[in-house]
Amino acid sequence: MQNYDQILKSVQANQYAPVYLLCGEESYYIDQLCDYIETHALDEMAREFDQTVVYGRDLPNADIATAVAAARGFAMMGGNKVVIVKEAQTIKKWESLSLYLDNPQPTSILVICYKYGTPDKRQAWWKKLDKCGVVMVADKLRDYKVEEWIRTYLSERCASHTQLTIDPKVPRLLADYLGADLTAIVGAVDKLIDGLPEGVNVIDAALVERNVGISKDFNVFELQDALIKGDVVKANRITQYFASSKDHPMVKELGILYGFFANLMMYHYLPDKSERAAAPALGINPFFVKDYAAAAKRYPAGKTFKIIGYFREIDARSKGINNPSAKDSDLWKELIYKIMH
Repeated sequence: MQNYDQILKSVQANQYAPVYLLCGEESYYIDQLCDYIETHALDEMAREFDQTVVYGRDLPNADIATAVAAARGFAMMGGNKVVIVKEAQTIKKWESLSLYLDNPQPTSILVICYKYGTPDKRQAWWKKLDKCGVVMVADKLRDYKVEEWIRTYLSERCASHTQLTIDPKVPRLLADYLGADLTAIVGAVDKLIDGLPEGVNVIDAALVERNVGISKDFNVFELQDALIKGDVVKANRITQYFASSKDHPMVKELGILYGFFANLMMYHYLPDKSERAAAPALGINPFFVKDYAAAAKRYPAGKTFKIIGYFREIDARSKGINNPSAKDSDLWKELIYKIMH
C-alpha cells in the first residue's frame, strides 16, 4: 500500500509498477495519478499505438477480461504498453485479473481506477496485488483538514506570483462553500488564479464572490463575525438568507459555528492566550486568534458553556427531534436570540 505522494514520486522518476489499483472515496487523487501516467508513461507517438484506455461500463459483461487481454500483449513500438481502466467500480467480474497477477506482463503498465470506494478485499486478486503491484486507497479528506489543504494548495498555485497575497479568510470561505470536494476546490482555486485581472495582487473575499459565486456578505464566517460583535441585525439577516438558500444547510453551518464556540471554551482556559501559543493549541491560523480574544470578552466561559448547549439543542431540533413544526428560519432566530441574550 502506498500513498499519493509516494506513487507520484516514483512515476515522476519513470519507475513504473506492472499493475496499479487506484481506489477510494477521494477521486481527486485517483484522477491526478491516472492523468499523469496517461500523459507521461509513453511519448506522444507511442501513445498512438501502445496505450489503451477503456471504461468499466463499456467492458462486455462487466468483465475486466478485455483489459487484461490488452495488458498481456506486447508493445508495437518495442517499449512499454499502457492499459488504463477508468470507472472500474462498475466491473463485476475480476477472475481474469487474478490469473494475470500470477504472471503479469513485465513490459505492460495496467492502471485500474476504482472510484467512490474499494473493491471487496476478500477477493483473491486483491491479496495478490501486494506482491506484484501498487495499491492506493484515497480516503476522503476530513472536514477539519479542508481549510489547511486549501491554504496549502493556494500557496503552491501562487508561488510564481511573488507579489500576490491571499486574504486568510479565503480558504475558510472555500471550505465552507465547497466542503471536502477536492476536485471542486482545485477547479475554483485554478479559476481564481488563472482569471486574475491584470494589476490585482490580492485574492480576497470580493474576488472569490466574482469568480466562484460565494457571497462575501452572506456566509457563516460573516455570521460568526456578527456574533462576536453582537450585531443582532446582521446575524438575523444572514440566517434568514441561509434559511432560504439550498447552499447553506442548517446542519453544516451549525457545525462550523459550534466548532468556533467549542474552541472558544478551550481558549478561555488556555494558560497562555498569546497568538503564538493559542494558534497551535486551537489548531487555527494565527490570524484568527484575535477573533477568539474578542469573543471571549463578549461571551465569558459560563455563557460559552450555555451556548454550546444551545447548539446541541437546535441541531437536534433541526433534524426533527422534539420539533414537530418549527422551520429553519425560526430555529435560527431562536438560536441567535439565546446566544446574544
